[in-house]
Amino acid sequence: MQEYYLAIDIGASSGRHIIGSLSGGRIYIEEVYRFNNGINRRNGRLCWDLDKIFTEIIQGLKECKSRGIVPVSMGIDTWAVDFVLLDEADQVLGDTYAYRDSRTEGMDNEVEAILPFGRLYERTGIQKQLFNTIYQLMAIKQQNPDYMKRASEFLMIPDYLHYLLTGAKFNEYTNATTTGLVNAEAREWDYELISSLGYNKDMFLPLSLPGTPAGYFKPDIARKAGFNCEVVMPATHDTASAVVSVPASGDDFLYISSGTWSLMGVERNRPDCSIYSMEHNFTNEGGYGYRFRYIKNIMGLWMIQEIRRISGNKYSFDELCRMAQANEDFPSRVDVNSSGFFSPENMADEIKSYCRNTHQRVPETYGELAACIYLSLAESYAMTAGEIEANTRKHYEGIHIVGGGSNAAYLNELTAKASGKTVYAGPAEATALGNIIVQMLKAGKFASLKEARECVYHSFDIKQVRP
Repeated sequence: MQEYYLAIDIGASSGRHIIGSLSGGRIYIEEVYRFNNGINRRNGRLCWDLDKIFTEIIQGLKECKSRGIVPVSMGIDTWAVDFVLLDEADQVLGDTYAYRDSRTEGMDNEVEAILPFGRLYERTGIQKQLFNTIYQLMAIKQQNPDYMKRASEFLMIPDYLHYLLTGAKFNEYTNATTTGLVNAEAREWDYELISSLGYNKDMFLPLSLPGTPAGYFKPDIARKAGFNCEVVMPATHDTASAVVSVPASGDDFLYISSGTWSLMGVERNRPDCSIYSMEHNFTNEGGYGYRFRYIKNIMGLWMIQEIRRISGNKYSFDELCRMAQANEDFPSRVDVNSSGFFSPENMADEIKSYCRNTHQRVPETYGELAACIYLSLAESYAMTAGEIEANTRKHYEGIHIVGGGSNAAYLNELTAKASGKTVYAGPAEATALGNIIVQMLKAGKFASLKEARECVYHSFDIKQVRP
């Protein structure tokens, strides 16, 4: 009888229920259900609608049942840093803010008045980004101090969704490391740091590793879904799941998890909390089996997504790629990590303003805008690869690009040319696949992560692009 494993992969714009199975030494995946997600404005703030997300999760479970696909286990992964606080009655305190909300402005100064960033980086190895949980919690402490006092549990978004399914509460390791509150060497919550910042240390639960069983559906959930199954925590941070499925043959490889963000880095057995890493804005996030994802966050395809949005979705992503290629001689470049591109009112205007202020030719058409973005991204990837090689003292012949961005053939060509490295593109559904692999590892379907990655290589079409 065929055994199925369900990954519920939820991103900032959509969520998917993807079923995985093993047959003949190959992994097969199939999308069963898809739903829209997005940031909403509530009371002047950017928030997530978790009730809607959970309704869609249940609807997707029902769709599995209607197709006769009953998984033996399932797990949820999402983006990082965002969270809920529960009171003693298990009610969510306040709104669930989205990481792009501006309420954290100035919160870095509040944290650094207590602990300078250099010392914070030495402890956590996490790069400074204003949306990090450490700054979001400072905003709550400053703006809603009663919530901090009343909080009984701190749950990140996938922790909370798993709780709604099972009634069990966990803090999963890979997502927790993105908070800026986990000690990189100890690989546990840094309770001394948490207390020094005035946060309620009692709301944090012991950290659990990917592969930890969270239990089975609550009776009411099983009735709604039409079946019951085990819930297994994957690497609940979507990038951590994506890295699990990188189809590399060895332990040393360079990768980009490419989507809304481009997360570029390597796997390491120890964190690197050096001054070099801090100054070059690298971060040490937890991975499967206590590996560290030594990465740099690059703005990624968010910029193209925004250009498409402001065009009224007039062009598909493939069309934007072709338009960019037709304008590949466009000379201007932008720093894709400039803060102005994080959440602008109008991405096209922001790019034009950047070019104007740096005395470059201003892009006027959508093709020129797309060319500027793709060329700038490729150059950023090449520069980051050089920084990684300088710090690891290793040379990498190729770059594995996984995730939805691996389908951007033109960007893959530009990246190979700019970096001088062979690009290995795919799989596109890397995050859901990594989620499924962790469940399969827990079930004993693979003897090791290395074996699972080799299976990915033979199961999917990995395209090679030479420089």
